[in-house]
Amino acid sequence: MKIEVNNLTKLVQKLADGLRIKHFKIATAESCTGGLIAGLLTELPGSSVWFERGFVTYSNLAKHEMLGVNPELIGVHGAVSKAVAEAMVVGALTHSVANLALAVTGIAGPDGGTIEKPVGTVWFAWAMPKLPVRSLHCYFPDVSRQKVRHLACKQALEGAVAYLDEFYG
Repeated sequence: MKIEVNNLTKLVQKLADGLRIKHFKIATAESCTGGLIAGLLTELPGSSVWFERGFVTYSNLAKHEMLGVNPELIGVHGAVSKAVAEAMVVGALTHSVANLALAVTGIAGPDGGTIEKPVGTVWFAWAMPKLPVRSLHCYFPDVSRQKVRHLACKQALEGAVAYLDEFYG
């Protein structure tokens, strides 16, 4: 676990450096990670310069009230879907002054999975104003709830770094 924590710290530092250099701020919209990403980001001293806010939208109602996700979208696609992850990330941008946003929604388990969406299913999305939204589906099979959440944090951070580099690298 120590190596994994060090890797996350390095990822956070890399993202922070990229945001700081560009004078950007980030917002997070988290469901299955429950604020872990925002927590990791704000552990770094000086994060107030580049961390704008974090939305913990664990329930469908929170996704709607805080991010403006249409309940019909959730009804059609389910909370754990590409469509909802993308709506969450757009909502995070809309309801903040961030230049970059990330969103994560998934099924950490041990319950809640289905045949179509088993435990370990996670959707991610990243966005910046006036740029295309990027999304990614990951499946983390046969691991604990804690591990799914940890892997989701890692993927969300890696994706944010890659997205920032893609357009502003």
